[in-house]
Amino acid sequence: MIKYTYIAREPILNKNRDICAYEILYRDSPDTTKIDNDRHASASVISNILNKFGTKKLLGNRRAFVKIDEKFLLNDIIFSVPKDFFVFSLFSNVEMNERVVERLGQLDAKGYHLAIDNIEIDNNFFIKYEAVLKNFLYCKLFIRENIEPFIEKLHAQDIKVIAVKIETEESYEKAKRVGCDAFEGYFFAKPKIIENAQANPSRLAVLRLYNILMEDRSIDEAADEFEKNPEITVQLLQFINSAAFHFKKKISSIHHVIVLIGRIELAKWLMLMIYSKSVASNIEISPLMLMVKNRTELMERILKEIRPDAGSNMLGEAYLVGVLSLMDTLFSMPLEEILNNINISDEVKNALLDDEGTFGDIYKVVRSVEDMNINAIVDFEMRYKLAPNKIKNIIMDSIEAVAKFEHSDAEGEE
Repeated sequence: MIKYTYIAREPILNKNRDICAYEILYRDSPDTTKIDNDRHASASVISNILNKFGTKKLLGNRRAFVKIDEKFLLNDIIFSVPKDFFVFSLFSNVEMNERVVERLGQLDAKGYHLAIDNIEIDNNFFIKYEAVLKNFLYCKLFIRENIEPFIEKLHAQDIKVIAVKIETEESYEKAKRVGCDAFEGYFFAKPKIIENAQANPSRLAVLRLYNILMEDRSIDEAADEFEKNPEITVQLLQFINSAAFHFKKKISSIHHVIVLIGRIELAKWLMLMIYSKSVASNIEISPLMLMVKNRTELMERILKEIRPDAGSNMLGEAYLVGVLSLMDTLFSMPLEEILNNINISDEVKNALLDDEGTFGDIYKVVRSVEDMNINAIVDFEMRYKLAPNKIKNIIMDSIEAVAKFEHSDAEGEE
């Protein structure tokens, strides 16, 4: 029987929506989210971070939360794990027996960071963990009504509270109100569509620029449109003059930029840029920007596997499916309404709205990757006659590419 194993990187955000850590997720079963061998899962995650990617490339200066069970906790191999890169997040079903209490104290004394994973907190929680609360730095909680007193008690023990399963703006705001310090969940990727919402004018300007580039109008017309939007132009010049490019001379002319970079590459940059926090300030890597970067990587890499003959135009369309797929999040508008104002092919539009065609198939499996739906991934591999675990390898390569993108952007800002 073929063994399928997958890992994913999910951001943990602080109150400013900046990424402060990652949870590294693991799945080895197509039928359930429960991991049959938690010790194997922990070892696999840690090994992948240390050996496959390297901590700097995958994590930057952040830590990785890794779930651990009692067997992994009590195995002495845990002391061989570098303490500077991980937070050991203890499953909530681990009993606080004498050996566990002793080991938690040993890890704390050696400087390891410890967390309690995904708790439904109540008074029994403080009874169970009374002897070891002093050893923990974090507690990951499901948010419910009347939770504030429990969060206050955790804060009194100098424990930071991470709210989990945050999937909407409303749940994010509630978690902030009750005093949580950090947040986990794709709340930024599941928008609540607001009727008649007004889109950010700067973002609309980006769409206008994109259309001019893709409609093959004159370079002068495109340069003129850039000059009408100085905040976008400034960011473009900063991007071009950063470590991302190595021209002999720094560029100061938009006309020059368009000639050297090319319309398609410049259009890609424009679409990616609006996933940053604001087009009116220095670009910072946001969780949503990393998510769309991951989608574009997956779209292009999977297309290359199932269509080795795909040319630059087809790869460009696959890229656009990924980059446009979260536009409704940015604009708080239905995606169909946004797409009607953008110059895109019917193949891209139908893929996004109806999962049609080759691009639609790939887009569906990309979403399955995000949901860790292994059945759907395996079905895709079989339908397109891919080698078992081929998508897993693509996922790993995409995670590495996204981490490199994030790290290189941070270096460019320094």
